[in-house]
Amino acid sequence: MRVYVPLTLSGLAAAHGAGEVGPGPLTAYAVTPGLREWYVSDDIEELEYAALNRAAAASLRMIAGNPDEVRRRVVVAVDVPDGSAVADPDSGLSAASLGEVKIAAVLPLAKAAAVHVDADDAEKDVTAAAAALGAADLGDDDAQFTVDGAEDHELLWFGVQEIPQLIR
Repeated sequence: MRVYVPLTLSGLAAAHGAGEVGPGPLTAYAVTPGLREWYVSDDIEELEYAALNRAAAASLRMIAGNPDEVRRRVVVAVDVPDGSAVADPDSGLSAASLGEVKIAAVLPLAKAAAVHVDADDAEKDVTAAAAALGAADLGDDDAQFTVDGAEDHELLWFGVQEIPQLIR
């Protein structure tokens, strides 16, 4: 099963230094039954893209919570054994937890399939989105428009061997 773990650039640097993402339990995003039902799709690539975007939104929340963090969303895609990523059955179709899974153990970075990171030109929109997140959560439509502006940026794909260039 492929999971998408939200991080920040400093979190990616720490994971690179430790050789693992952790400690557990970790929150990640994956193609869960709830995500399948919400998106009403059988296209696995489309569903994985939705899970990736859910992780990117969680990365934005991490960035918003740390004013010193570089304003670029980071998601690490990791293949884990089936059954090691568990969705909360009580979350149902809650929009806030769509695709969310918990992983009890650390994830070896060597098991990562890829790293997805915003391009440099996304920093302005990610900065604005991080600042507007609280107001968007309270229902401010203008703030939500600003948050959506960050989501308009596609995360770039990087191989795990490229992490050193990303974190310097």
